[in-house]
Amino acid sequence: MSLLIIGGTGTLGRQIALQALTKGYKVRCLVRNFRKASFLKEWGAELVYGDLTRPETIPPCLKGITAVIDASTSRPDELDSLKKVDWEGKLCLIEAAKIAKVQRFIFFSAQNVEQFQTIPLMKVKNGIEIKLKESPTPYTIFRLTGFYQGLIEQYAIPILENLPIWVTNENTYISYMDTQDIAKFCLRSLQIPQTANQTFFLSGSKGWVSSEIINLCEQLAGQKANVQRVPVFLLKFISRFFGFFEWGQNISDRLAFAEILNTENNFSKSTFDLYKMFKIDPSEIVQLDDYFLEYFIRLLKRLRDINFEDVQKQKNLVI
Repeated sequence: MSLLIIGGTGTLGRQIALQALTKGYKVRCLVRNFRKASFLKEWGAELVYGDLTRPETIPPCLKGITAVIDASTSRPDELDSLKKVDWEGKLCLIEAAKIAKVQRFIFFSAQNVEQFQTIPLMKVKNGIEIKLKESPTPYTIFRLTGFYQGLIEQYAIPILENLPIWVTNENTYISYMDTQDIAKFCLRSLQIPQTANQTFFLSGSKGWVSSEIINLCEQLAGQKANVQRVPVFLLKFISRFFGFFEWGQNISDRLAFAEILNTENNFSKSTFDLYKMFKIDPSEIVQLDDYFLEYFIRLLKRLRDINFEDVQKQKNLVI
């Protein structure tokens, strides 16, 4: 089976590419910048130039492709990119996949998109879901919550650097997942015929509120967090006009989507049935506390190594 991955350099796309190559799939990645995607080539993927804003570049990328995996998405505040790439470009991709007789089109959406049509990104994703369902190409849609990887920037780094952590609704539970596990579900769907023309709500086994994540990071880091509580609309206003930190807008975007990603705090029956259908044992899924523990262990080891190197340099200078 040959795969065309869109967004292969991204947080999720690279995990899909790596796991697919490990499993023996032929992987082709649509890229605009070959230099930025060079690590994918080193892993064994074929790189092909393609630009969703240039429809004529898409059909050649699909030659000999069995399945398309679209793991790309624009940031919520990139309105021009949302229109040209996530809407117009992906409509062209869906049409090209139909003409190429692709056997499966996998698309990553977000939880509860139909309920938030006033948010451009949600409106676009919902629209693409509709277009996929209207297309004759068999599809699989995964509606996701948040990634573990994004929480490092949102919680761990600010604590380590004594920067503020901005939080809003304390009662919002979000069942985050590791992108490695999402990639596992994605590739498993290609092996299960029953997943064709289906939409799946994919989430982790436990919902977390911001205070629980902060407490976890405080324990692992050995220091207290500087928590700032602020309404989402105010945070966006401040970040837009004052740009207080480079990551401020990114944080406000995540907070703005907190209600969209709101999920139950329990491993519900529907989630259990999903794991069962994909033949994935919930115990195999990486838990958030284990993910953070591994991150802090690797980080502290790196800091010790750096400190050791600095000490050696100082000794050499003395000698």
